[in-house]
Amino acid sequence: MITILDTIPSLEQLLTLYDSVGWSAYTCEPDRLERAVTSSLSVFTAWDGPHLAGLVRAVGDGETILYIQDLLVRPSYQRRGIGRHLLEICLAQYPHVRQKVLLTDNTEENLAFYRACGFISSKDFGCTALLRMEHI
Repeated sequence: MITILDTIPSLEQLLTLYDSVGWSAYTCEPDRLERAVTSSLSVFTAWDGPHLAGLVRAVGDGETILYIQDLLVRPSYQRRGIGRHLLEICLAQYPHVRQKVLLTDNTEENLAFYRACGFISSKDFGCTALLRMEHI
C-alpha cells in the first residue's frame, strides 16, 4: 500500500530515487539537490513502507505561480497511478494559483501523461515558453 506524506526524504533516499530515473544532473551535486528539495514550496512523497517510491516538488510563490519542478516515480512503481496521485495532491494545495507550469522531456509518453492530468502546451494559450539553461 502506498502512503503519501509531506515529508522530505533523507539525502540517501533522494539520491537513490533520482538515480533510479537517470536524473544525473541532480545526483552529481548531492548537496545542491538537498538544498533545492528542502527549499521547495512543497514536497510530497510516496512510500511503500520504508521505501521511497516517488516524489513531487513545487516551487513558486504559492499565490500567482506554481511550478512543478520535479515529478518522479521509481521505475518499478510506474504505471500504478502514483505520479498522477502525487501531482493531484500537490495541485490541490494551491487551487487559487492561476498559473501552474512545468517543463518535461518532449516525449509522447510524457506529453500524454501531462495532457491526461489537465496540462496543455503554452502555445494553446497563445503563449510561448522560453528557457535559459546554464551549463555549469
